[in-house]
Amino acid sequence: MNEGTARMNIPTFSDVLFARRQIGPYLRRTPLHSYPAMNALIGTEVYIKHENYQPIGAFKVRGGVNLISQLSPGERERGVIAASTGNHGQSVAYAARLFGVKARIVVPEGANPGKVAAMQGMGVEVIFHGAIYDDAMQHCEALAREHGYRYIHSGNEPLLIAGVATETLEMLEDEPDLEVIIVPLGGGSGAAGTCIVARTLNPSIRVIGVQSEASPAAYESWRQGRLVEMPNRTMAEGLATGVAFELPQEIMRQMLREFMLVSEEEIMQAMVWMLERAHTLAEGAGAASLAAAYRLRDELRGKKVGIVCSGGNASLEQLKRVLALA
Repeated sequence: MNEGTARMNIPTFSDVLFARRQIGPYLRRTPLHSYPAMNALIGTEVYIKHENYQPIGAFKVRGGVNLISQLSPGERERGVIAASTGNHGQSVAYAARLFGVKARIVVPEGANPGKVAAMQGMGVEVIFHGAIYDDAMQHCEALAREHGYRYIHSGNEPLLIAGVATETLEMLEDEPDLEVIIVPLGGGSGAAGTCIVARTLNPSIRVIGVQSEASPAAYESWRQGRLVEMPNRTMAEGLATGVAFELPQEIMRQMLREFMLVSEEEIMQAMVWMLERAHTLAEGAGAASLAAAYRLRDELRGKKVGIVCSGGNASLEQLKRVLALA
């Protein structure tokens, strides 16, 4: 089996448990809180997993630490490269600094300036290329081939998926009676990880993936059972992919039963509700689960619901636009 094939193996629950041991010395457990005002809004018990409390403000750091902690000596020496709209890049940057690995991150020209500044502050080389994430990804892959860097794809990496799956493991340890988990979905690593853990610990848990209707590539790929390209226009960077990723899609085809789209307006309203009712700053992707819960509130009544606030890295421009709705 060659290295590329080995990387694409579907992670197991044992891999998730190993990932927890790997990341434990570097990342603290994030809280799972319930808020009376949020419960009143949805009409049931809602528990928010605050991944916006991570040191980079997003869940992806779990995967970055797990993967980079397990690089071979040769990969560490060559250095790593990734393409990102921000959170995946911050994850790689944070982990690379922890383990003394040289990292380069390719971002689209209009990338969130706060996320870019955070990556630069962690000592990585930030390379701007293209108008959208998909342009940056293609350039990143070309640089990896040219220079021999270890390319860290944002979805097709079992160690990333096993790492981010630890968020769901924590949720079910804190609230074993969760009946529904709603998880935002861009590339799909977070949703894939949730499916792996939920299927192992309690297969009756209803896992719901949610993406923006302005960038529905993952949704349409899951629905059609094949990888498709779709327009990529969402303001929520964490949901912004125009091309679906093979490994998360393979996992979701096997394990994810429900997937829905929400509008940009619903996402922005959910960001306002997160501020008002949960006293927390959520970026667009981080609020998407709440948008879905509100849409589904009638059928969720009486259920114990977990929603993943995947990140809190909203830009000032995004906040101005969102708060204009309040």
